[in-house]
Amino acid sequence: MNNLETDIEQLQMKVAFQEDTIESLNQALIEQQKQMDDLQFQLKQMSSKLSAIEPSNMASEKEEMPPPHY
Repeated sequence: MNNLETDIEQLQMKVAFQEDTIESLNQALIEQQKQMDDLQFQLKQMSSKLSAIEPSNMASEKEEMPPPHY
């Protein structure tokens, strides 16, 4: 009977450890999702800013004159 009690105690400890591990992983996942959401927001903001920038006064490659040695 003592062996059965020991086995039950070990199983209870394993379950408790697994519950703690699952909770830790869940918290890490929540934090990673928050970071991804923040990064996606920043990416959208940067994309909007870049698309709002007026084209520069520099000529395109097709409009560029070739160097004098050509």
